[in-house]
Amino acid sequence: MKILHILDHSLPIHSGYTFRTRAILKSQISMGWQVMGVTGPRYNAPQPDPVEEEGLVFRRTPAVRPARTPVGEWREVAALVRRIGEVAAEWKPDILHAHSPALIGLAGLRAARRLRLPFLYEIRAFWEDAAVGNGTGREGSPVYRLIRRLETHIVRRADAVAVICEGLRSDLVARGIAADKVMVSPNGVDLELFGAPPPPDEALAAELGLGGAEVIGFIGSFYDYEGLDDLVAAMPLLLERRPQAALLLVGGGPMEEALRAQAAASPAAARIRFAGRVPHQQVDRYYSLIDILAYPRKSMRLTDLVTPLKPLEAMAQRRLVAASNVGGHRELIEDGVTGTLFAPDDPAALAAALAGLLDDRGGWDERRETARAFVERERNWGVNVARYRPVYEGLIAGSAR
Repeated sequence: MKILHILDHSLPIHSGYTFRTRAILKSQISMGWQVMGVTGPRYNAPQPDPVEEEGLVFRRTPAVRPARTPVGEWREVAALVRRIGEVAAEWKPDILHAHSPALIGLAGLRAARRLRLPFLYEIRAFWEDAAVGNGTGREGSPVYRLIRRLETHIVRRADAVAVICEGLRSDLVARGIAADKVMVSPNGVDLELFGAPPPPDEALAAELGLGGAEVIGFIGSFYDYEGLDDLVAAMPLLLERRPQAALLLVGGGPMEEALRAQAAASPAAARIRFAGRVPHQQVDRYYSLIDILAYPRKSMRLTDLVTPLKPLEAMAQRRLVAASNVGGHRELIEDGVTGTLFAPDDPAALAAALAGLLDDRGGWDERRETARAFVERERNWGVNVARYRPVYEGLIAGSAR
C-alpha cells in the first residue's frame, strides 16, 4: 500500500504538527506500507526536492506569488493541487491522506477527484478555534465562519475522516456528518524515545538556582490559551503551603513578555525561572529537574475539543501531571489515578492541587507507573496507527469496485 500524505509543513521544522506526522509515517513504514509526504507552498523551503529527513521523504511545492486574501490562498491551493498531481504521476499512490488545515484539505480533495483516488482528510484541530486561542482570530467573525464552512464542505466530500480526539468527532457529528465516517486516531507517544527518566541534572539545577527546590514546570509554547498567567498567579498561594516550591518555564511564544512582566511584579518573583527556548536535544535536562508538569489550559472551545500531546509525553516519561479540568485533558487524564485535574481559570484551585501533590510524595511512584501503563496500552503510536488499516483498505476496495 502506498500512501501520499499532504501536509502544511514537515521536518526539519520542529512543531507538534511535524512530530505527529513523523510518528504516523514511521509507524506506517514499520507496518510495511510505503509513504511519502508533499508539503504546501507556505512554510517549507522549496529546495531541495525531494528531501529526506530522519528517513522520511518529502516533496515540496514551490512558493507562489503573494497576493491579498483570498487570492493568495487560492493560488496556494492551486499550486499544491498541481504538485500533488505531479508527485502522484511519478509515484502512483493508492490513497491520498491530507492533514489539516482546511486549505491543505481542499487541495487534497481537488487532487483526489482529478486523480480518481480515495481521499482521507485528517483534522488535528479546528483552525478557526486555534486562531482564537492564539489571539489571531475572533470567534464568530466572518473569517471564522468561512473557515468553519470550508472545513465542513471538505469533510462532507471526503471518503473518510480522521480526528485526533472524541471532542472533534462529536463536533463533526453535530454538524450532520455520519458517525461511521469519522475515525479517531488519537495523539500518541513513541515509547522508544522515553525509557527510564534521567536523574536530575544537578549542574543545571545549580545554574538555575533550583537546588533543593520542589519544581513545578511547563515546557512548551507560551500561548494565551495555555493559562500560564494562572500558573504564575498561583505561585504566591503555593508558597504559603510549600515554601520550597519553584516554577520553571521553558520555551517562548506570544505571551512571553507579558508573563515575564507578571512574574517580575509577583511576590513570588524570586521563585520563578524563565529558561527561554532550548535546543530540542537539551529538553531532557530540563524535564529531569521537574517534579510536577503543570498544564493550566483555559476553558474555551479549543481546549475543550482538542487533546494536547505534552501531557502524554510527560506521562510516558513517568512524570507527575497536573492539568486543568477541560475536555481535552479529561480524554487523557483520570483524576487521582493518572494525574490531577483542577478547575480551569482558577489560580487558587491550581495552587491547592499542586500543594496536594507535593504533600503526597508517598503516592508518586504508583501514579507514575499507572500513567506510563496507560500510555503504553492506549496511546502507543503502534496501536494508534493500526486504526488506519481497515479504513484505508475499505477505501481502496471501494475505489476498485
